Amino acid sequence: MNDVDCDQWIKAMDLEMESMYSNSVWTLVDQPNDVKPISCKWIYKRKRDQVGHLTDIKKWLATQFQMKDLGNAQYVLGNQIVRNRKNKTLAMSQTSYIDKMLSRYKMQNSKKGLLLYRYGIHLSKEQCPKTPQEVEDMSNIPYASPAESLMYAMLCTRSDICYSVEIVSRYQSNPGRDHWTVVKNILKYLRRTKDYMLVYGSRDLILTGYTNSDFQTDKDARKSTSRSVFTLNEGAVAWRSIKQSCITDSIVEAKYVVACEAAKEAVWLKKFLTDLEVVPNMDLPITLYCDNSGAVANSREPRSHKQGKHIEQKHHLIREIVHRGDVTITKISFEQNMADPFTKALTTKVFESHLHGLGLSSL
Repeated sequence: MNDVDCDQWIKAMDLEMESMYSNSVWTLVDQPNDVKPISCKWIYKRKRDQVGHLTDIKKWLATQFQMKDLGNAQYVLGNQIVRNRKNKTLAMSQTSYIDKMLSRYKMQNSKKGLLLYRYGIHLSKEQCPKTPQEVEDMSNIPYASPAESLMYAMLCTRSDICYSVEIVSRYQSNPGRDHWTVVKNILKYLRRTKDYMLVYGSRDLILTGYTNSDFQTDKDARKSTSRSVFTLNEGAVAWRSIKQSCITDSIVEAKYVVACEAAKEAVWLKKFLTDLEVVPNMDLPITLYCDNSGAVANSREPRSHKQGKHIEQKHHLIREIVHRGDVTITKISFEQNMADPFTKALTTKVFESHLHGLGLSSL
């Protein structure tokens, strides 16, 4: 026997034989001539309870260490896990974390914000302090600390603040009054929506990606920003907002670049979920939605286009990914693009309509 727990198996076999002997399971007789006896074949199995827990091993661990069964996980990294057996949903909430954050920055009694980033507002370095008095006034404001706290909330469950947090994080070294106003607006918005949870259902066990990009909205560097989100089980599982490394000269090029970056993320997610063996049909291509026809055509066709000759070669990796069947690029309208809230400030009605698609709601 080569199993690492062979001593435990042998002990269990001895106990089983002793039990059979004490209960007179058999009667010893002489073996008849020309009769082949039936051999005994052992079947080894670890005992589990009704929900699949290893009962024997847990009991043995309890005798060796000071431990106890705490039941189902309630928190992970400060995020509350909320189960609803009736509706077959699993949710992650940061209500407690948001309450602590609001208290830390004395915003617990502030007005509840309707939107976290007002439509039509653009931040830039032009709004940074220019005079010694302005610099001194802003030095008394803890700008970096709430920005980092908001970043953690965004990374864990609150994909809805991804766009705004990415914008305000650019000015941590020299923030101005307008930048600080946006940070406070985000905190006010979180006060109104602190009960929003990232909810996963029991349907749509299909990984789907959405991509989008603005076009040179960064007034300082004239660069576009890539945004993407992947959904599974009716909720977002991965989202990203990052400034592009190159300066694009058209919206087609900007969305082609973000499609390439999202395709690489899709390949990693596909390998990860395949190893987990919990999501079916991972051998099929992952659908990646893009709302620009030109970017979709460029990703599908290997030939060179006149307007795309200057694009860096590394961004053409998406064509290889599409060709080998890992990802398929599909056109979608901007109204249905779940990555739209990551690219620009939206009106209240449009913004709220996208939250359900991201799996954000209050139970």
